Amino acid sequence: MSIARDIEDLIRARYPILYLVTNEEARVEEVLLEIARRRQKKVLTWSCTTGLLPAGTSIQSQRHRAATTKDPLAALDQVIDEVEPALFVFKDLHPFLGKGHHAVVRRLKEIALHLKNSLKTIILVSGTVEIPPELDKEITVLSFPLPGPAEIAALLERIAAEVRSLPNLTLDLDAAATDRLAQAALGLTLTEAENVFARILVKHERLGPDLVGEVLAEKKQIIRKSGLLEYHATEESFDGVGGLAVLKDWLRKRGAALTPAARAFGLPPPRGILLLGVQGCGKSLSAKAVSNLWQVPLLRFDMGRMFGSFVGTSEDNVRRAIAVAESVAPAVLWVDEIDKSFAGSQGSAVSDGGTTARVFGTFLTWLSEKTAPVFVVATANDISQLPPELLRKGRFDEIFFVDLPDAEERHDIFAIHLGRRGRSPERFDLGALVAASDEFSGAEIEEAVISALFEAFAAGEELDTRHVRYCLKHTVPLARTMEENIRRLREWASGRARFASRRALATE
Repeated sequence: MSIARDIEDLIRARYPILYLVTNEEARVEEVLLEIARRRQKKVLTWSCTTGLLPAGTSIQSQRHRAATTKDPLAALDQVIDEVEPALFVFKDLHPFLGKGHHAVVRRLKEIALHLKNSLKTIILVSGTVEIPPELDKEITVLSFPLPGPAEIAALLERIAAEVRSLPNLTLDLDAAATDRLAQAALGLTLTEAENVFARILVKHERLGPDLVGEVLAEKKQIIRKSGLLEYHATEESFDGVGGLAVLKDWLRKRGAALTPAARAFGLPPPRGILLLGVQGCGKSLSAKAVSNLWQVPLLRFDMGRMFGSFVGTSEDNVRRAIAVAESVAPAVLWVDEIDKSFAGSQGSAVSDGGTTARVFGTFLTWLSEKTAPVFVVATANDISQLPPELLRKGRFDEIFFVDLPDAEERHDIFAIHLGRRGRSPERFDLGALVAASDEFSGAEIEEAVISALFEAFAAGEELDTRHVRYCLKHTVPLARTMEENIRRLREWASGRARFASRRALATE
């Protein structure tokens, strides 16, 4: 593990204070004990409830409680008094580094000078970073990563070994199944992963790759706790999306890049797409369907949640939202109507003191530099509101233009929406409905079917073709109301974007 090598290198270089950002104290302790064994050092751990104790001391061992060192100043004095090479692990010391604890901050600064000439190191472990300015130059911050596929696979092997002999439990854990479950559990701590695997065994009395959905449900809790992103548990699939054959084919091929074979082949994970086009033609529906197709969580990035009332809060919220998305990766991050989210970025200096521009800059930088498998699906209706920086190559893998459905696609859309409402499409004259719905979007076709249901129900009749045709006749599609805007969209997309349907592709 590279983080273990980094920690060991810093310890050997006599860096006085390391700050490990993580909530996984047990994993940190395991790594430090291994380093201490190789470097012939002892490890002592501190918390405000136990004081300073040898690492691994059982919580039940009351006689080992060091009451005198529960106070952080007393514990830091013990660090100075220790003569043997040692690692001192301070858990959740950050509350004692804020205002009102000047003595602790000062003591740490004095100890840092002492430790540079000794074989002792202080290691602060906390899930949040809080460093007073006085200690900026003395502390080295490291982000302790969540467990990778290999660690989770090892956990699965250990669980399998423990329960294999138990009756009534079925384990389907060949190499492919183990890899699929390990990939699904990425973003969970080792404890969270162990808990969800144990819950699956209790609930289903088996463990196999078909239970990936149970693992993804655990990630939902992480999203909820953040309060910045929305988790969408969607049942939408591309079977319920009419047309868009080019887009569907592109996404199916990119989904294969998430497999171990693709990684071995050297394929990077896909970065994202921008879906531009006419309203109601399936852009948001496609974002939901990608999540289902790839069996990864769908997270909605709502820009309204990012803006705070204090200076710097908005940018920090964006960074936290990105960190949450990366922690549950692989995932799909859905940014709906991105044109509205960043519409004011160019005039931000006048309108909001530059907040929108800074938030936009933070998001753009992440789009270009991200390495975590977070696939961004951004949708937009108005290209005039899109900042040019967003369209530069490298932000997205591809820009797709989603146009109005052609006759064949409208045929499929009618069949989908009639079938969803318990009606057999064969009972309807779909050819007549297709002819009557020229220039209708998918959303308008769905609304016509729903309106027809109301008409039939009010008349006490079963739904048939004439009800739907009546509703189509009395609907003015958006394509006619906003004909100029749609023409402008098409002109812009020609040569700048890839068309999502074969019909549009054929007419380029």
